[in-house]
Amino acid sequence: MKKTKIEIVIQIIKQQIASKGLMAGSRLPSVRQYAQQLNYSVSTIVEAYARLVAQGLIESRLGAGYYVIGKPVQVVNIEQNIHYEIEIDPLWISRQSLETTNEVLKPGCGWLPASWMPEQTIRKALKLAAKSDSAFLVDYALPHGHLALRQYITRKKEVYDLKIHPNQILMTDSATQSIDLIFRLLLQPGDIVLVDDPCYFNFQALIKAHHLQAVAIPFTENGPDIQHFAQAIHLKPKIYLTNSGIHNPTGAALSLNTAYQISRIVEQSNMLIIEDEIFADFEYLPAPRYASLMGHSHVIQIGSFTKTLSAAVRCGYIISDLAKIESLIDLKIATHFSNSNLNAEIIYQSLMDSSYPKHLDWLKRQLVKATNDSIQKLAKLEIHSWIIPKAGIFLWCKLPPHIEASKLSKICLQKGIILAPGNSFSQAEHAGQFMRFNVAQCIDKKVFDVLSEAIENYQNYDV
Repeated sequence: MKKTKIEIVIQIIKQQIASKGLMAGSRLPSVRQYAQQLNYSVSTIVEAYARLVAQGLIESRLGAGYYVIGKPVQVVNIEQNIHYEIEIDPLWISRQSLETTNEVLKPGCGWLPASWMPEQTIRKALKLAAKSDSAFLVDYALPHGHLALRQYITRKKEVYDLKIHPNQILMTDSATQSIDLIFRLLLQPGDIVLVDDPCYFNFQALIKAHHLQAVAIPFTENGPDIQHFAQAIHLKPKIYLTNSGIHNPTGAALSLNTAYQISRIVEQSNMLIIEDEIFADFEYLPAPRYASLMGHSHVIQIGSFTKTLSAAVRCGYIISDLAKIESLIDLKIATHFSNSNLNAEIIYQSLMDSSYPKHLDWLKRQLVKATNDSIQKLAKLEIHSWIIPKAGIFLWCKLPPHIEASKLSKICLQKGIILAPGNSFSQAEHAGQFMRFNVAQCIDKKVFDVLSEAIENYQNYDV
């Protein structure tokens, strides 16, 4: 990207300091002198000097000007060491994906490549947010959160025949924070939570953090196994935590018949469902929602805008009945006080941009192509998808009989490829034979070259 004038001034001064052209203690030209010398505005030089002061390279002396600092602050870049021998657990994939450099390929992570995200839409939204009401820039958010964004969510819910009031929505900083708040409000240590088997690994991590008991329900291509679900009711679970729309990690979609039968069981047992619809914008045709069948007295919906807009601008939401939302607001104020009003405004401006629907259409087309390509390339390695997903980013794949997922993951990690072994999503005996692949992160040929070599020489590795 082209450098701004401010950045050019900063670069010039940094180069002079590095080359000893400006020694420690040297006085910089006055703001006006340097502006005339470079033919820049005074405000440009003022801002450049201010940023260099903030970076600890120069200092301002009252009435005397700006000077190079005698002993510059040493910024130590702490490299993250990759622990290849670390035990596979529910947070293994997240730690590896977040700690490694951009050169490492991540077919095991749960997000799209940066190049697939609507960067220009976000940049435009940032500019609009900067010009918006000052309340978005300096004040705390309303207790419920950004009103216009909540109104947008209510309109989106009409697709599922859901009529909700904006006050039934609580804005949060992420879907993970949403689950944390719900668990804090409704559960006590030792309570039983039903989860899918396999399920999103962070569900397991949150359950463990809250000292809850997880009971796994086998997940079929149409949703949770109804017979196992009915049997688990005898354990008196408080909550069923699941993905609605597109399931993580299998890519399966809930069928209407399964949703109806599960809804009947839940209503009779007076428990709650938390349906995480974080992948909803990837759907071509909306899958059934438990909330559509039972309403929000028995269902709490959560979501965020991370997957299709930005992981850097954190913003999530909770939808429930008015009474639960009121209690969740009190809990959020007690534990977090407020969520980011500015983030919500940036997200709202992005969603209002005419480019966003076009971006979603483009994403869906790209994902269909990437899914088909990945299925074909994996099949050549005797890695086969459990189902052909209707939409989304994930393939849940069975490995060749002699390959163990966690060992294969450690081998590939040494070669710059992060995978998602089935052990992180399920405690079942057969989980070690499965792997979750993010098709959007499999577009680099190196992914399949490394997999092929690792499988071919599998027996020769000792990890």
